[in-house]
Amino acid sequence: MANQFRQQVSRTVMNCVSAKAAWLRTTLLAVVLSGVSSAFAQAQAPAAAEPVALKPYTAEYTTTARGMSLTLTRELKSDEAGTYTLTNGGKILVVGFHEVAVFSLDGDEVKPKSYVYQGTGLINRRREVHFTEGADTIRSLYKDNWYELPYTEGTLDRMSQQEQLRLFLLNDPTPKEDLSFRIADGKRVKDYQLVYVGEETLETPLGPIDTLHFERLHDDPDRKSDTWIAPGLDYLMVKTVHVEDGKPVEVNLEKASIDGTPVRKR
Repeated sequence: MANQFRQQVSRTVMNCVSAKAAWLRTTLLAVVLSGVSSAFAQAQAPAAAEPVALKPYTAEYTTTARGMSLTLTRELKSDEAGTYTLTNGGKILVVGFHEVAVFSLDGDEVKPKSYVYQGTGLINRRREVHFTEGADTIRSLYKDNWYELPYTEGTLDRMSQQEQLRLFLLNDPTPKEDLSFRIADGKRVKDYQLVYVGEETLETPLGPIDTLHFERLHDDPDRKSDTWIAPGLDYLMVKTVHVEDGKPVEVNLEKASIDGTPVRKR
């Protein structure tokens, strides 16, 4: 009787040990497989893509206003330190202007440093906007007076905003959406709202170019601003039309070179 009892207890203990061992094996196997699965998933996960940077370019535009035609030259350059310089200007008879913006890039964000506009000839007007890293104000020169404007993250000047638009679109797989920008201009900071209008093909001196059409919203119903940008040309501006006081000013692309390669007629 005692022997039978001892055998039964022994079998029970062995069964418990066996069950415990099986549970341990199953648990360890699950942990190992989980680790392998996680490692495999990490190995298969695509690496984060590097942001697409801006390429240097040179572009010539013609603009017509009040019956006069003017050629504008715009150029974007960068140096080894990662500083970008964007210039734009033109002259007709005794009237002209030159503007320059200096900025750097942080991923897909433009970090402005300065903007200077200088009118020449009969319209000798100057504007400046200066950003200081870490400061909570922006210095702005407007009509010979300096103003301290509040700085918030992402604030741009009127020229660097144009390159920020391109940079956003270069890094956006679905760029057909409304966009907003905050601009330090004159004696105040303004919010620009760009509304996506649609796709349009424009006839240009470089042949037909597919573009994305954006319209800037204005508080004044008598003002209207439209921009057409070409995805196939690194989102270079192809055309702008600005209407104020019933007088339209139109700017059209004539020729361009991107990263040293001329854009050929299509």
